[in-house]
Amino acid sequence: MISVCLVDDQNLVRQGVRSLLDLAEDIRVVAECADGAQAVQDIPRVKPDVVLLDLRMPNMSGLEVLQALSARNELPPTIILTTFDDDQLVLQGLKAGARGYLLKDVSLEQLVEAVRTVAAGGSLVAPMVTQRLLAGVGRMQNQFTSLEQPDPLTERETEILRLLSGGYSNKEIANSLKVAEGTVKNHVSNILSKLGVRDRTRAVLKALELGIV
Repeated sequence: MISVCLVDDQNLVRQGVRSLLDLAEDIRVVAECADGAQAVQDIPRVKPDVVLLDLRMPNMSGLEVLQALSARNELPPTIILTTFDDDQLVLQGLKAGARGYLLKDVSLEQLVEAVRTVAAGGSLVAPMVTQRLLAGVGRMQNQFTSLEQPDPLTERETEILRLLSGGYSNKEIANSLKVAEGTVKNHVSNILSKLGVRDRTRAVLKALELGIV
């Protein structure tokens, strides 16, 4: 059973998302937070498998929640809930540690698949990156704390990076390439090191920035 925490200041949004997730047999909403301050308190205590997080909230924003929990190493796999006009904020959220984002009018199938993907260690960046977001990556290029010219990736590392950008987990990549999961983990570690980034999501963003994927 995948446990989920909903963080949104709009009660109707939380009710709508919960009603969708209740239809999935393997997903259970274990906590709801109406603001960022409550989220920072409750998430470390509840320890959900996945957090669905609104970025625009009064008092303490979703971005501040990401930053606070990341600084304490208490950030579970998190999906940003957003609207079309949040492009720059989404990029900041991804940089702060979110695994991906969904639009608030998401379908049941997309929502459930996203939660399952992130819970399994995958990410949701590339499949839903819009042209405006890609443009934002370029505008924020100078803010990346990574190497300007990363070491070149091997052909296999590039192949794995492209699969990472599709949101696949290490296990799924291993099955696809018919190699051991440990081999994939080693390749991912090498990719992160060469790109000068800390995690898979930042690796995909850096790859998009450099035109690798």
